[in-house]
Order: sequence, then structure tokens, then C-alpha cells
Amino acid sequence: MKGKEAFTLRELSLLTESKLFGDPDYTITGYADLENAQPHHASFLSNPKYTNTRYEGVMNASQAGVIFVAPHIARAQGKNYLVHEDPSRAFQTAIEALKGKIKQTGFESFHPSAVIHPTTKIGLNTIIGPHAVIDEGVTIGKDCYIGAGAFIGPETTIGERCRIDPNVVIREHCVIGNRVIVQSGAVIGSCGFGYTTNDQGLHERLSHIGNVILEDDVEIGANSTIDRARFTSTIIAKGTKIDNLVVIGHNVKVGRHNIICGQSGIAGSSETGSHVVIAGQCGINGHIKLEDGVIIAAKSGVTKSLPTGRYGGIPAQPLDQHNRTNVHIRNLEKYITQIRELNKKFK
Repeated sequence: MKGKEAFTLRELSLLTESKLFGDPDYTITGYADLENAQPHHASFLSNPKYTNTRYEGVMNASQAGVIFVAPHIARAQGKNYLVHEDPSRAFQTAIEALKGKIKQTGFESFHPSAVIHPTTKIGLNTIIGPHAVIDEGVTIGKDCYIGAGAFIGPETTIGERCRIDPNVVIREHCVIGNRVIVQSGAVIGSCGFGYTTNDQGLHERLSHIGNVILEDDVEIGANSTIDRARFTSTIIAKGTKIDNLVVIGHNVKVGRHNIICGQSGIAGSSETGSHVVIAGQCGINGHIKLEDGVIIAAKSGVTKSLPTGRYGGIPAQPLDQHNRTNVHIRNLEKYITQIRELNKKFK
């Protein structure tokens, strides 16, 4: 879909449901970040971390024709502002209106180089890119995009309006819901990391005959891997977003609307509740549960089940305690000096 070439601020205000402070007839034809914006550009300031004096100075110095901001942001005189509770989302709406939806590919329908098994069922308006392989018994819903070089294994089901990017592998018998996004290089349904050690000390692979279920509105980042269950299903529940380079082990059940950041891993048979946040480079032990609303700080190691709360460190502990411990660690040399002086006094 092609975007519109220009919008007045009055039009953008209505389109984004934002409150306008400024000239309603001012025209916007593009978008950019605050530092590079020109007078015909829209821009925004959203992240609370960026609302300090330095970034407010950047905002005030910006040449942007209009800036999307939150209600609490101070507004300079003589500039145009569109105020919204979620300025990032409002700005995204403006971008899509100006640019239109980005095309995933210039190809239409089924590329002649794609290999599609005759038993496959594919819905209307679905695009199959060059050199994709769709194996026996696959079902794909309408309005999907299967990128170049993707592999969809036997008996896998993919819902409607899904985006499977180039070079994704979805192995056999997996179930993909509606509006799911799987980014390039991800592998869904690989065999789990399960072995038994025999009397000679050799590691023998255990068969994994289960599958992976990605429920509606799940997103999987590039080069992430989700292992199939040994017997049943590894499940990523509705609305969960997984970053790049994340490892999800066999039999794991990730709850609804989780956020799992890059380079984190969840070992086999663990479970998370809803709205759990796992920051980058975290390790979650196997066979444990994180209750609803748990938040794990970056670079943490979780060794046991945790109730609702905020945690950090290795092993993970309540975040306030972890932060106090870090302060004490930074002061260790001072403490050692004080202890030595006290020892001298009392000898």
C-alpha cells in the first residue's frame, strides 16, 4: 500500500488521535530522528530515559516540523507538537501513513523456484518466495508471506496473516497461530537437547516426537531456536515477543505476553506465567516456574522458581537486595581497609 505524500498537522492529529499544539495547516512530508530532522519532517521523543536535560535540549534544537511527545514533556515556544500518551506508537502510525506498508517482496503468488508438495493447502493471497520448500501435508492460511529459502516441514499448520522470513526453518508437525512473525534464521521445532549416558559413558540421543506451538501474535527474533518437546508440545503462548539469539529448550511453556530479550536461554521443562520480562543474557534453569509478572534483570541466573517480583544477579535474588549487594562489592576495598585499621586498634 502506497502512502500519502503529505499531511497537514490537523490531519496527523486526527489520524494519530493526538492533541495538536501549533499550526494546524503546517505540512509534513517525511520523518526522521530529532537530530537529523528537517522542517518538513515529523519526529518524536518517547523513552523516559531520554527526557533529561540533554535530550530536551536536542528536542528544542531540532528542526523537525512537528514532534510527538508525551503529556509530561516540556514544550518549547514556537514549535509544533503532537501530544499522545504513547508518542512512539502515534509516530509509528504517522510513518505508516506517509510511507505506506513496507513490501516484504517484489514477488507475487508462488515463485516458480519454490518447491511445494502437491498435498499442501495454501490460502488466498499467500506469497511463497524463491527456493522455499513446503513439505507434505502443510496447511498455510490466507494473506501469509513465506520468504525465500524458508523450509516448512511435513504436517505443519500455519494460520492467517503470518510472516515467515527468508531462511526460517519450521520443522515437522508444528502449529503456528495467526499473525505470527518468525524472523530470518530462526529454527522452530528442532530436536531438544536430551541425552542418556550409557554404561560406557557414551551419550545417546533421546527421540523428540513432540512439536512446537506458537500461539496467535507471537514474534520470534532472528536466529532464535525453539526446541520441540520430547512427547507433547513446547508452547509459546499468545502475544509473547522473543528477541534475536534466544534459546528455548524442550518442553518449555512460555506464558502469554512475555518479553524475552536477546541472548537469553530457558532450559528444558521450565514454565513462565503471563507478562514475564526476561532481560538480555539471562539464564533460566530447567524444571522451574516463574510466576505472573516476574521481571528478571539483565545478565541474571535464575536457579529456582520465583514468585511475582523483580529479581537480579547470580543466583537471582530480589532486585533491591541485589542492588545493595552491588554497592557493597564496589566498596570492598574501603571495607577491608577499615577492618584492618580496627584490627590494629584492638590487638
